[in-house]
Amino acid sequence: MFCVQPSLPVTENTTLNAPPAEKPAVLVVDDEYGPRESIAFTLAAEFAVETAGRAVEALAKIREKPYAVIVLDIRMPEMDGIRALEELRKVDAEVAVIMLTGYGTLLTAQQAMLAGANQYLRKPPDVAELVEAVRKQAQATRVRRRQAHINRETAAMNAALQREIAQNEPQIWQARASVELVHDLNNPLTVVIGYSTLLLEEARTIAAADPERGKRMAEYAAMVEKAAEYCQHLSENWRQGARRAAEYRPVDLLKVIDEVCQVIFFNNLRIRRSGLAEAVVRGSAFELMRIFQNLFKNAQEAGASELELAVSRQGGELELVLRDNGAGMSPEALQRAQKGGFTSKASGTGLGLNICRHLLAAHGASLAIESAPGKGTKVRLVFPAAKA
Repeated sequence: MFCVQPSLPVTENTTLNAPPAEKPAVLVVDDEYGPRESIAFTLAAEFAVETAGRAVEALAKIREKPYAVIVLDIRMPEMDGIRALEELRKVDAEVAVIMLTGYGTLLTAQQAMLAGANQYLRKPPDVAELVEAVRKQAQATRVRRRQAHINRETAAMNAALQREIAQNEPQIWQARASVELVHDLNNPLTVVIGYSTLLLEEARTIAAADPERGKRMAEYAAMVEKAAEYCQHLSENWRQGARRAAEYRPVDLLKVIDEVCQVIFFNNLRIRRSGLAEAVVRGSAFELMRIFQNLFKNAQEAGASELELAVSRQGGELELVLRDNGAGMSPEALQRAQKGGFTSKASGTGLGLNICRHLLAAHGASLAIESAPGKGTKVRLVFPAAKA
């Protein structure tokens, strides 16, 4: 048994009702009316054709709208096709140009191609050859325009990226330096720590015969070990990122400062203290060492011969005010320094204050700077005090 399905009613659908594809625009340029209109009629079934009787008229049209193909006669009065081609290329570099020559000589064709033509045909052209040539060149124009659009977008994106890189150069430099730091420090630091352990053992042996000398050697070895462990921490911190606040523990800022003076500055840093004898916060001793290392180093490099540190407590906050007798900074230099990435030193990186701000923020602390030329610099640090 055969089942005959009833015929379905004809309904509108997206395929039947889709708007017809837009015809590629073609401009035919020829000073002779008969050949010009004949070519336009031949192409009209497949292309949206416009005509121009002079090169100047054609150039005006090309400036107003884009065409897929220009069919251009070489021999015209006022401005010949070769000259017109050179001018239109200044307006539209992607449009395909088919040159028509009534001579068909190799020299004429070469001139047309050198001037930027995409194809040439002898005049009068064969109908099938003409239609196929325009069809092929219209497709080539679409490809070129699409590629040119992609190139422009790529260039714009590249320019935007370059601007962003320029604006963020200090941060990018810091990220690149961190990778290099981790790579370069880990192996030699392991060696340094290993040899400092051996040095301590040697000091104990020497102490049996010369206690005083053995004691000094043990102190030196302990100092080397501390410095190496500090550097190893820095390296590991760059690799793993900042420590979480949950890992912080009570730390006395004044003991941290003592250790920075001892390990980093060989006790050559003169700091006059006043105020509290203890300033306990929750944090990472190594991270806090980095803060004071950078602040003390900046003061030294500004020509400071001594520093004053005043420590006080206001409610739940600890305030540390560090004054130096260095050269100080102008208002402009201070403003630039506070933005980060600025240094007045020939070999400086401008990262010191950026590092301090980042680490202070991780500890819930703040930093304020006052400075003036010839009057030194005052740095005010406010930390949340550790709860008892």
